[in-house]
Amino acid sequence: MAADDKTMFEIYRETDYNRSFHCIFYTDLDEHVREREIAKAAAGQTVFTGFIADALKDSAREEIERIVDELNDMDEDEAGMPKEEIEQRLAAFLVAGPGQAMH
Repeated sequence: MAADDKTMFEIYRETDYNRSFHCIFYTDLDEHVREREIAKAAAGQTVFTGFIADALKDSAREEIERIVDELNDMDEDEAGMPKEEIEQRLAAFLVAGPGQAMH
């Protein structure tokens, strides 16, 4: 798959008092908000990162947003989801990133 046929995304958790979960789709960022959004994600705690096929991006985005909503609905101190569960839920959408092989 060509590099321009996929979108890199990240699910992260804020590290400030709010500690809420968010997702960011790096290649979809508008130029005027790109630096600010990347800085917010970089300051957070990475929960999951990967690449999704652009042909399936809308469905993938819906599932990623469902995961983020579920994480935000959990008790703040216990919120979390195993990486394996996220991978399983996103398996239909995930593709290998640069230098990666999918299992």
